Amino acid sequence: MRAGRIAAWTVMGLAVLVTVFPFYWMVRTALTDASHLFSDNFSLIPEHFTWANFKRVLGLSTITEAQAAGGSGASLDFVLYLRNSIVYTAVVVVVQTLSCAMAGYALARLRFRGREMVFAVFVSALMIPPIFTLLPNFALVRNLGLLNTFAGLVAPILLMTPFTVFFLRQFFLSLPREVEEAAVIDGAGLWSVFWRVALPMSKGPLITIALINGVWTWKDYLWPLLVGQEEDSRVLTVALGVFLQQSPNARPDWTGLMAGSTLSVIPVLLLLLVFGKRLANSLQFTGIK
Repeated sequence: MRAGRIAAWTVMGLAVLVTVFPFYWMVRTALTDASHLFSDNFSLIPEHFTWANFKRVLGLSTITEAQAAGGSGASLDFVLYLRNSIVYTAVVVVVQTLSCAMAGYALARLRFRGREMVFAVFVSALMIPPIFTLLPNFALVRNLGLLNTFAGLVAPILLMTPFTVFFLRQFFLSLPREVEEAAVIDGAGLWSVFWRVALPMSKGPLITIALINGVWTWKDYLWPLLVGQEEDSRVLTVALGVFLQQSPNARPDWTGLMAGSTLSVIPVLLLLLVFGKRLANSLQFTGIK
């Protein structure tokens, strides 16, 4: 263990600690009794441990029981909003991944006039901040009558994101052409080569980009806030904000909010634990560092 290696591990450990600590503090707050939240402010371990905050968020306690436990009495239909988030994220991830895979494969393998210009447009779109397209997309969705619908939620990002196209194109460029040429000699058409040869060989990068897009879609807040304001189309991130605002007490229900936030993180955390290794191994194929 040289001094440089020790210093590197020390810096890495500090970076991990800084990254994980907010999540730990969120869980610690969720497990703290609401009436003792500020009195236990400097304790790393909750001195007044309770599951009441999670019961309130999941609707397992009445308003009277919630207020007796120090809560605000605000309600949150967690199951409904969780379902909306799952549907919203799943539709975007599946359709977007397949459509971007087709676009990336076309830009990597097909020869047509203006191909490089089309790819340059995709790359230049990476430099446009999403906030610039927020109002035009909202105006378009409103004029189409898609406010407060799942169609309006997924419309701007359903078929394409520039980074996904760029990511998958870089991988398709690294695939050996000999395998595809052998499939063509055996009588396979362009669609068969893409579906039966290119996609199975791209399973790792496809799962990787689907996981990345899934995390970003799951935690998206501003666009679902503008478009999905009714309960039937309200996702979990927006519902947590509404839960905080509708607290009838003078102070916000921080323990209930942290309990809901902890529960909302669990699905994404499970995905990262299952596919995290594949994510790290697949990035090397794209040339992205």
